[in-house]
Amino acid sequence: MSIFGSIMGAIFGHGAQAKTAETSATAAPGSAPGSTSTSSSGPATPAAQTVDVAAIVDKAAAATGERLDWRSSIVDLMKALGLDSSLAARKELAKELHYTGDTNNTATMNVWLHQQVMAKLAANGGKLPADIKT
Repeated sequence: MSIFGSIMGAIFGHGAQAKTAETSATAAPGSAPGSTSTSSSGPATPAAQTVDVAAIVDKAAAATGERLDWRSSIVDLMKALGLDSSLAARKELAKELHYTGDTNNTATMNVWLHQQVMAKLAANGGKLPADIKT
């Protein structure tokens, strides 16, 4: 499973919703960020189930026993979900999401990754808190 697919699976569950979202995330690499859900050739209902992303990730973050700022940090988001947040994993995620910047500039890449992941979660039925910019 892709890293983004693992993020989707951790938030949406491992059923058909996650599979649809994973397909959407890879279906249109040249399209604008967040627009993949309408161009997917898969089922036309990726947003049929609205999922409260904050409630799920807040609960997961609390279970780690660490203070995680997942609302602004891709590293903390991945840690909260129990995923590998290493630089290698983030570079792989950047590749999956078609990042064209310098992956050695980790600060810029991390900000971009967080924005992209949040936008894709929202595009696939994730309800995000108002303080998260997509």
